[in-house]
Amino acid sequence: MAGNRAGAADTRAETAQRNLIARTMKKKGFLYEMSHNWQLYTMFIPAAVLLILFNYLPMFGIITAFKDFNFRDGIFGSPVIDPWYSNFKYLFSTGSALRATRNTIFLNALFIFFELVVEVSFAVMFSELHSKALKSGLQFSIFLPYFISWIVVGLFAYNMMNYDNGFFNQIRALFGQEPINWYENPKLWIVILVIFRVWKQAGYGMVLYIAALGAVDQTFYEAAEIDGASRWQRIRYISIPLISPTIITLLLLNCGKIMNADFGMFYALIGDNAQLYSTTDVLDTFIYRNLRLNGDVGMSSAAGFYQSVLSTAILLVMNHFARKYNPEGALF
Repeated sequence: MAGNRAGAADTRAETAQRNLIARTMKKKGFLYEMSHNWQLYTMFIPAAVLLILFNYLPMFGIITAFKDFNFRDGIFGSPVIDPWYSNFKYLFSTGSALRATRNTIFLNALFIFFELVVEVSFAVMFSELHSKALKSGLQFSIFLPYFISWIVVGLFAYNMMNYDNGFFNQIRALFGQEPINWYENPKLWIVILVIFRVWKQAGYGMVLYIAALGAVDQTFYEAAEIDGASRWQRIRYISIPLISPTIITLLLLNCGKIMNADFGMFYALIGDNAQLYSTTDVLDTFIYRNLRLNGDVGMSSAAGFYQSVLSTAILLVMNHFARKYNPEGALF
């Protein structure tokens, strides 16, 4: 009893000390924080400058979405279009923008899901391997595609799926089967894009989850092993729950970009093949194609504005649910 009372008293003393420190920091305010952590804020300056130059200053260009833009008068000199929503009305007049929106959300959702499954699976697998040589070799082979340009991947895909001389059709010919015209079958490209995306990007995400697993206290595994837990039980009840904040945080960051397709991937693999647009035309390629063909900066800017608003809304909704499920993994 005496020991319990002493422990409770120590806990109350520690809580009171933390509250006192928090109140002191709050009273001393911003100048106190800057003077005592100036080294950290100095290191942040280059990143802040790049963020302002490439992320915040270009936001002024959003006003072109509400203007009849021409290059002679520039962004600020071009007249406001009448009515102000004309660019948005023109954007959705054909239905192509809605199709591109649907494809963007659907394909990115598939990418996020399958990348998450593959990355976490590889990370858990490597955490269970004991051979350093085998682990290093496998990690290198999985991470290597991340450094390959999408242009090279596009050429690789074309050589594999070309109708006349592609590798897959040559294999089918050996077995007496008819060749497949891959570039005229839009439904097949949903699967093809997911495979190439996971193959190229999974190595990078895997490294992040390996780092998260490396921070897990090994005594949890030792205690579970002593209690007779199998390897699968250790993974299910220790590894996955303890890295769930990292999983949620990375999932939220990816959801924040769900309206931004990987333009390099889509243009390298699909290009201007209109026969595949029904399932592969995304907002980024749609905006680029309309700007290149029509030269309508106002409409393209309206599409970019629409894309940003949807991304923000999706991020806020996902963060709300994440905060309810696991506050530690929420972004804000």
